[in-house]
Amino acid sequence: MAPEPPAMMQDDPIAPDARRLVAASPSGEPEPFASFIVCTHNRVHALAASIRSIESASHAHAMVESELVVVDNGSTDGTAEELAGIAARTMMSITLLTEPRPGLAAARNTGMARARGRILIFIDDDCEVDSNYLRDLERHYSGGDEQVIRGGRVELGNPADLPFTVKRSKVAARLTRDVHPGGFVLGCNMTMHRDIAARIGPFDERFGAGAPLKAAEDTDYLVRAFELGIPVEYVPDMVVHHHHGRRHRAAIEELHRNYSLGNGGLCLKHLLRAPWLLKHFGWTVRSAWGEAFGRSRFDPELQLSHWPIVSMNLLGALRFAWLAAANAEPRIERRRVEQPEPKLR
Repeated sequence: MAPEPPAMMQDDPIAPDARRLVAASPSGEPEPFASFIVCTHNRVHALAASIRSIESASHAHAMVESELVVVDNGSTDGTAEELAGIAARTMMSITLLTEPRPGLAAARNTGMARARGRILIFIDDDCEVDSNYLRDLERHYSGGDEQVIRGGRVELGNPADLPFTVKRSKVAARLTRDVHPGGFVLGCNMTMHRDIAARIGPFDERFGAGAPLKAAEDTDYLVRAFELGIPVEYVPDMVVHHHHGRRHRAAIEELHRNYSLGNGGLCLKHLLRAPWLLKHFGWTVRSAWGEAFGRSRFDPELQLSHWPIVSMNLLGALRFAWLAAANAEPRIERRRVEQPEPKLR
């Protein structure tokens, strides 16, 4: 049974249904140690490689029982047929789900609702898991320190891709108020105990790819955890390789703007509970003005400016205010998922 959430969580519109969003293992059926949760939308070729890497990591550390939960978020590129073929061939326990409502957060909530593992692992469909991933994961979670959100290193999968949406630090760290939570732990490589997920609740479906705020569903989750007193930890192992495929500056600039849009909505959402986020906005404004006097850009290697962050933060805050005024709270409920029964091996 998950511990009762602190009083500050009781008036969160997402909180009352939190426990229903993490599945209980069926009676008499042993729960796996870990559940890989992969959400996908129209990335059939990358998805196949991602699943192969998860299968290889599971075989390399077979003494740790794991399962794979794949959520198809409205794909139209043959993903369903590819997944059916994978399910027929694999020796790994796999559950195939569909979530027709658009949005990464909605898909993650669907996957979390059906995952049976003690440890939940969120991996993006364009990421490949290192062969030692489960060994590293087990070492971290068998040390008794389970009441955390823990993310691992994210390397470029292809050196031809631009160095964005990666985290290559070799130094372990924990989130503090002096560090912006965006990118501290990347959502493409994020893990937690199922009890922690039950305390925090589902992902906010206003955020993330495919949603009105386009990004920051993972950052919102980190902020909610941090404000509940749950540590957020980065470790330099538990490696995934990100094959994001962005090789042109325009694609990186668009993603840069989307991240900033989501973070602006995030800042307004948590204005009363996490006002420390405002100082990061203030630091960004100061850094943006500094660029005019020759100071460094947000990302000197990619020549990304602070100014789009400022403008998109403001736009994101306005968009969140509009969503709140329109009563666009996420509707969190257990939904019947039309799918084949999970195949257990």
